[in-house]
Amino acid sequence: MATLTAARAAANFPVTSYGGAGVLQVAYGSYTLAANPTIADIIQFCKVPAGAVVLGGYLRGEDIDTGTETLDIDIGWTADTDGFGNFGVITGDVVTELKPEVSILLPLNGTLKSGPVTFTAETTIQGTVVAAAAAGGTGVLWLTVYFVVP
Repeated sequence: MATLTAARAAANFPVTSYGGAGVLQVAYGSYTLAANPTIADIIQFCKVPAGAVVLGGYLRGEDIDTGTETLDIDIGWTADTDGFGNFGVITGDVVTELKPEVSILLPLNGTLKSGPVTFTAETTIQGTVVAAAAAGGTGVLWLTVYFVVP
């Protein structure tokens, strides 16, 4: 198990909230997988500030598992590793009228299907590798999180 940290999730990256109460804000981060990730690897993408109320977001990237896909990465945070998405096997296949090109595009859902998620402390949003890619496993993954601070 390894912890892979994107620049925007690094310990020294400033996490702030701008604007007035209720202004939609975005946290995002990308990580380039130089090698196929292994089971239990953690990919730290970005952080949200204390008080953040997460409304949604998405995981996006290249089709990094070719052939018969097996790559499975859940999105969440330390206390709930699949809180924003227990996606199962991630396929980069085309989805007509949603994703017309080969790529990854998964909306955050999980606990969000019951409403927004509020964080009382600064929190790192991360991916947890459940299964490695069958072939390939390298490329860039982006995570975008939409939030407000009341």
